[in-house]
Amino acid sequence: MGIHDGHREKMRRRYLETGMEGFADHEALELLLYYAIPRRDTNPIAHALMERYGSLSAVLNAPVEDLQKVEGIGESAAILLTLVPRISRQARLADAAQETVISSTERAGAYLLERFSGETRELVYLMCLDRKGKLLACKRLADGDVASADLNIRKVVETALLSSASAAILAHNHPSGVALPSPADKAATWQVQEALRTIGVELLDHIIVADRDFVSMADSGLLG
Repeated sequence: MGIHDGHREKMRRRYLETGMEGFADHEALELLLYYAIPRRDTNPIAHALMERYGSLSAVLNAPVEDLQKVEGIGESAAILLTLVPRISRQARLADAAQETVISSTERAGAYLLERFSGETRELVYLMCLDRKGKLLACKRLADGDVASADLNIRKVVETALLSSASAAILAHNHPSGVALPSPADKAATWQVQEALRTIGVELLDHIIVADRDFVSMADSGLLG
């Protein structure tokens, strides 16, 4: 038995008996890191993470490369830390998609704020809806903004067809900007709108997300 095994076992027992109740943020990190760092005291590493990032949320949303700058954090530990919020978010989105009806701009925006939460890259999604507004699928189309060459119009059409969509909402994020459409965003939106129209799918909106804000091009009168 290693020098830290007794302490680890007590922490595991405490979690099994009480859940996370009473655990300080650094203790939660210490416990999580047991499963990526088997032969080292993870308490000082947890403290170092909290000191560097300032909060548990900031630790879990930090980039893998930056986490590895903390002494004791290798690639496996960094990946484990970033997996926690992403798996949790994916589960919430999967649950929400089961009965999600997009009946208003506010509902679409709320769903997309969750979808883009924590993302540091520009991404493009297509929300596919049936005639009653039920969300059939939300598929990632590209990494990059909607004006980039990565946005393949053929892929937009294929995604809508494969989902048997009657309507769609285009969405992308501005991770380090404001939620306002650029001239290039507008041009790409009209191109997508025309392509979907040829297969009988209505583009209801293009929503742009930035931080905890979003802008609807439809509500702004920018959809033809």
